[in-house]
Amino acid sequence: MATSAIINELVKHSTKPNSLKLLAAVCAFILFKYRAHAVGTRARRDLKQPKGAVPLLGHMPLLLTIPGTKLYDFFLKNNQELGPVWSISLPFIGRMIQGDTPEMVEHVLKTNFWNYEKGPTFKGALGDLFGDGIFVADGHEWKLQRKLASHIFNVKAFREYTSDVFVIEGQRVVDYLTKAADEGTIVDLHDLFLRFTLDSFGTISFGQSFGCLDSINEKVDFAISFDDLTATCSDRLLDPAWKIRERLTSVGKKAAYDKDLIGKHARSLIEKRRREGAKSAKKKDLLQLFMDTKDEDGKPLSDDFIADIILNFTIAGRDTTAQALSWMFYLLGRREADPQLTKDLVNEVEEVLHGEMPTYETYKQLKFAEACFHESLRLYPSVPRNMKQCVKDDILPDGTKIHKGEWFTWSSYVMGRSELIWGPDAKEYKPSRWINTEKPSQGKFNSFHVGPRVCLGQQFATIEAITMIAMILSKLEIELVEPDKVPAYGVSVTMPMLHGLPVRIHRRNTGTASLAKAV
Repeated sequence: MATSAIINELVKHSTKPNSLKLLAAVCAFILFKYRAHAVGTRARRDLKQPKGAVPLLGHMPLLLTIPGTKLYDFFLKNNQELGPVWSISLPFIGRMIQGDTPEMVEHVLKTNFWNYEKGPTFKGALGDLFGDGIFVADGHEWKLQRKLASHIFNVKAFREYTSDVFVIEGQRVVDYLTKAADEGTIVDLHDLFLRFTLDSFGTISFGQSFGCLDSINEKVDFAISFDDLTATCSDRLLDPAWKIRERLTSVGKKAAYDKDLIGKHARSLIEKRRREGAKSAKKKDLLQLFMDTKDEDGKPLSDDFIADIILNFTIAGRDTTAQALSWMFYLLGRREADPQLTKDLVNEVEEVLHGEMPTYETYKQLKFAEACFHESLRLYPSVPRNMKQCVKDDILPDGTKIHKGEWFTWSSYVMGRSELIWGPDAKEYKPSRWINTEKPSQGKFNSFHVGPRVCLGQQFATIEAITMIAMILSKLEIELVEPDKVPAYGVSVTMPMLHGLPVRIHRRNTGTASLAKAV
């Protein structure tokens, strides 16, 4: 008999004299039922779980003790101790079944794609940031946005971006770094890359730069609010009481302010395009594609919906590539790095570019640069952890049952460090593993996601990153200020460096790749 039915039966036969006894019995029954897992979740004795679960709250108290800068390492530790499949339960969020194997990831994201959705919990937590955009959309809304966005990510567009926007914006970065080299100033490379990718993506997709590289030493309100709201929304995913917490603290007011600011900016782009007309765009960009789209009733998409779309693609086009570049330069510049990696990278840039600017054709020849970029994404994926909610009872490839309403979660951060997946050298930074070898399956290397939701901008991001790498290394050396320190990551939808990446810049003597201590 269900818990609610038992309680109703007890209440039905109760009288005032025994009401306290009844209440005590009900509380005892609930505590016993949920003695090892969160209220509202199903007991799963068939699954391993970390120690520390308490009655009713499950693993919530345990998660609250973990610093944000150690969150993904907590999942890595459990993977090493419990294996690739384990579970936690959280009140009002549900049971999360962690499955860090290529087979499970491909089953959920590709083979049985339509049985797993983002779900209302995910959308509720991230709604202030993504609205009804593609990252939280399911079904028809997702298919519509996906289909339209695919039109802009094509070979012809890549050629235009590489020879135009990426190089133009990249030159501004190189000019700034060259000045910093001459003046001996320290630069936050992580912040600079974020500015570069945001301006590039804004120009390409919306016909308007965000102006981040115009005054590099000044803060950009949009970027600040965007980052703050991303962090706030990410915190909600593991906090069932986030609505109460935000009402009782300043977090709620700050989230509302950030949402309003970035929303107004997105709508201002739309309003400007409507005033100036489609002809004002040099080419049919992402913004114009969605402004020209009609819904099922033949009506144009609302400005609010288009604004949601803008913000979704902004985080995809800005954060992920900038963060991957930052982690790559960290991995190459740390004290323990093999200096030969940088020498080989610089040699390749010299041999391919011959002092000229990168083009789409030269991008295809920079194989070692691409290997360095992908290897950094393996160890520091731009989306370190993800989740999908089961719509209908299913069985995972290893025989694990997953019930309707339960969550399947996986961590690209954990999988990239798994010796079972990548071998005994999994934790080493080895770009050579990408050279002259078979391309890994999407399930094995899932930093660009898997299946129908695989990243549309995968090649876009790779070209942008390699363009930036080549332009910097053809002129400059990058030296980490703290080569012995691992940068702390921030808890977010993506994987930012919490305190940036301070570096010193040096002009490189053209024609030599002798860089023993610097990138």
